Amino acid sequence: MALPGTAGAAATSSASISGSVPANPRPILTLLASLFFMWGFITVINNTLLPHLRAVFDLSYTQTTLIESVWFIAYFFASLPSARLIERIGYQKAMVVGLGIMAVGALMMIPAARLPSYNVVLVALFVIASGITLLQVAANPYVAVVGPPETASSRLNLVQAFNSLGTTLAPLFGGYLILGRSASGTAVAGAAALSPAARLADAQSVQLPYLIVAIVLAVLAVVIARFPLPPMGTATSRVDKAARKGHSLWAHRNLVFGIPAIFIYLIAEIGVANLFINFVSQPEIGNLTHEQASHYLFVLWGGMMVGRLVGSFLMRTIPAETVLAFASIGAFVVMLVATFTTGHVAMWALVSVGLFHSIMFPTIFTLGIRGLGPLTEEGSGLLIMAIAGGALVIVQGWIADTYGLQMSFLLTAACELYVLFYAVWGAKVTERLPDPVVPAI
Repeated sequence: MALPGTAGAAATSSASISGSVPANPRPILTLLASLFFMWGFITVINNTLLPHLRAVFDLSYTQTTLIESVWFIAYFFASLPSARLIERIGYQKAMVVGLGIMAVGALMMIPAARLPSYNVVLVALFVIASGITLLQVAANPYVAVVGPPETASSRLNLVQAFNSLGTTLAPLFGGYLILGRSASGTAVAGAAALSPAARLADAQSVQLPYLIVAIVLAVLAVVIARFPLPPMGTATSRVDKAARKGHSLWAHRNLVFGIPAIFIYLIAEIGVANLFINFVSQPEIGNLTHEQASHYLFVLWGGMMVGRLVGSFLMRTIPAETVLAFASIGAFVVMLVATFTTGHVAMWALVSVGLFHSIMFPTIFTLGIRGLGPLTEEGSGLLIMAIAGGALVIVQGWIADTYGLQMSFLLTAACELYVLFYAVWGAKVTERLPDPVVPAI
């Protein structure tokens, strides 16, 4: 089943958007870039929030990673309702609603901190992630059709760069306002357990940052509600059903193996990001406080931003699947180093995986829809649904509890091998269909 309105669902002919495209889309792109920045920023705040909550609630690694699993479960459950909501109220109102849902979820973190309650935290994060899902389903295709079709790829890359900027800056924000203002965040690994009073104080330290986030989201919702965004009409509608008749998605090897590739890659990326601070804080690795470790998480996400730029340049002359293969090999090697060594060697190995992970999602996505022709929208929808793979990070949490945090990264290494398999064999196109006239993704 397809997801009308997802990133890959911007299938449309240039004729269908005539009269809707503004003469100067720059103000619109600037505004929409702020959405990409905010959902990247809020998503990565989780990476500093998780070690904090682990200390506050005295959680196991399994319970800690369950928090992120709930986040990605929201992607799975909210995607189709989001698409239906957009069909009913339109893109602009859907963006406003998405921001409103995120603001409500952020405000829910305040009572969750005051109680404090692990269960309320899970509900609040599910609400925030549901709002982000609605934004993603609405904003991606809108960006694709808000200008000339021949420059759609350029526009999407531009706003996605702001998403990377958000993910890069979030660890500094979370490190300063959450970890830097808590006893658990400024304590060295192995320090004495927190007293009940200290746990309560630490729990309440998340109130200010999430209040700030809620205010920013509310202001952004008002701005978008009042901004004269042009209606896209049928610009983001699906390709005519007659064009898809007689074709099967499952005849396309690159899609069939691409769906699990996205799913498995998300396990690797989210597992590294969520357990990063706990890992590098260990005495035998970096011997850092959680606040200090958050600065290295900033470097990891910054490396992903740099890697996207380098990968984009390399793919101008080198086939995408070749770049993906070398990236997967590099990621596999550094994950083995992080697993079987100690000290700064292990720490920097884990930091460097961001460079190799950077190009994986967009490259797998592009290879997965290659040659689908009129089936591109359905294939894109399935690939977007596979983002729910991030929910299985709880498996790595269980491994960390059972066999040790460092050994849990063998799961990440195994994920890299599947990506290598996909790049070498799974991504080969077995049946190429003629492409409809669509904006590039």
